[in-house]
Amino acid sequence: MDNRMKLGDTPIAIVGLGALFPRSADLSEFWSNVVEAADCIEDVPESHWRIEDYYDPDPSAPDKTYAKRGGFIPTIDFNPLEFGLPPNQLEVTDVLQLLSLVVAKQTLADAGALDSTWYDSSRTGVILGITGANSLTQPLATRLQTPVLKEVVRSCGLSDQDAEEIAAKFVKAFAPWEENSFPGMLGNVVAGRIANRFDLGGTNCTVDAACASSLAAVHMAVAELLSGRADLMISGGCDAENTILMYLCFSKTPALSKSGMIRPFDENSDGTMIGEGMGMLALKRLADAERDGDRIYSVLRGIGSSSDGRFKSIYAPRKEGQIVALKRAYDDAGFGPEQIGLLECHGTGTAVGDVTELSALREVFTEASDDKQFCAVGSVKSQIGHTKAAAGAAGLIKLSMALHQKVLPPTINVEKPKESVDFPNSPFWVNTSTRPWVLEPNRDRRRAASSSFGFGGTNFHCVLEEYDPAGADARALHRDYRVHVWQGADAEALLAAVAERPAGGDVDAPIEAAHARLAVVARDAAELDALRDKAIERL
Repeated sequence: MDNRMKLGDTPIAIVGLGALFPRSADLSEFWSNVVEAADCIEDVPESHWRIEDYYDPDPSAPDKTYAKRGGFIPTIDFNPLEFGLPPNQLEVTDVLQLLSLVVAKQTLADAGALDSTWYDSSRTGVILGITGANSLTQPLATRLQTPVLKEVVRSCGLSDQDAEEIAAKFVKAFAPWEENSFPGMLGNVVAGRIANRFDLGGTNCTVDAACASSLAAVHMAVAELLSGRADLMISGGCDAENTILMYLCFSKTPALSKSGMIRPFDENSDGTMIGEGMGMLALKRLADAERDGDRIYSVLRGIGSSSDGRFKSIYAPRKEGQIVALKRAYDDAGFGPEQIGLLECHGTGTAVGDVTELSALREVFTEASDDKQFCAVGSVKSQIGHTKAAAGAAGLIKLSMALHQKVLPPTINVEKPKESVDFPNSPFWVNTSTRPWVLEPNRDRRRAASSSFGFGGTNFHCVLEEYDPAGADARALHRDYRVHVWQGADAEALLAAVAERPAGGDVDAPIEAAHARLAVVARDAAELDALRDKAIERL
């Protein structure tokens, strides 16, 4: 007997979002870049590393990278006193810890937590995806190489005094070791510092599942909510590791694009491009969110996870393992993949990875439906690069906004979809332009899903749906403005349509071929009723 607590029975609402990604300092800029199909990949800035020092187009060149482009977050104004940090600690505090505070504040504010009566910080936790070493680790470790440097200097015929002087100048280029260096470099302190600054009493920890870290963190955060140990969880992923070390890691695998462009699903894709970013989501039980009148971006209905088990390589993608995660997610959700209209794929732009992923998806989706091209596939990595630990968060934020705004967002750089995938005879099509998300007649609401896979054979798949307030508690009013649309063949028909449909009712029908339309932007039912009466008078 299966006694597991399922998300399909206790769905989770996404009530707040925070984003700091390439060329976007907040959620609004991130979503604008997505729907405007912006390419946020650029040359490596000197603030990170000098191209002339480390770039070589020859992939076999030792200690060089053949890539010199990526996704980089913009410069952010950071006031340490705002977060209770002494300015003299900044040099020995990793930038990931500092900027994550900014995004956490964005997320809590967007959820309406900081100025609400329902928010209880003692019942709030934070679980984030963080991978590998943070950037501060490198300068601290480099200082420890001064004995090697002295030996090299002496071996070149210089004196002991010369060696000492050169070593002394060498270490001045790097952050010093002192009492705050150790906590300043630790990945888990990213979550700990957020809990400390915002006085959170729930679980705080980080999880490393490589490129699947964000979804692994969400998986754990949801468990806290389902168990009742927390009422609000901040989750997602953070990654600011676009240092030369990370470029060497991806270059020598090799996984980076030689053309400097990430092309998920394209016939000419030749690898990924790495990015940096931080994305967080505020999660509540749906019933609680409705009770508190929260704005609900989307509803998390299912999560599936799996391991690849024994396989030929620890980092090669395995179709069979991905299929297990997919099936577990839809079992958790309580509905099948035939209900999915938008897929945010892992979509890294590597030839083997993309084909393996689409092959696994095709097997699971064709088992559920014989229909062709009923689901759009995409990857935000085409725009911001592979943000590693933050990749899953970027995908979930993109999907939540797409469901909330009823928009199918684009994937860029796809000129010729992969022939081996045979998209016309598959359940999928690649959406390359922003378009309205029209609800199919055989579906009761819009649904989407996102996948992330990580080195070590770990797989995650999340299933989301749009929030449908029909039948929800009448007190659950959105705090944001909404657009309401009426239409008719002419002015008289439009007037009749406006007069027939009551304020607050289902006025958001799809826009069809009509000569007369009326759009009203209203904050709530009362304002909609007043504006509707004015419109009737003018018509």
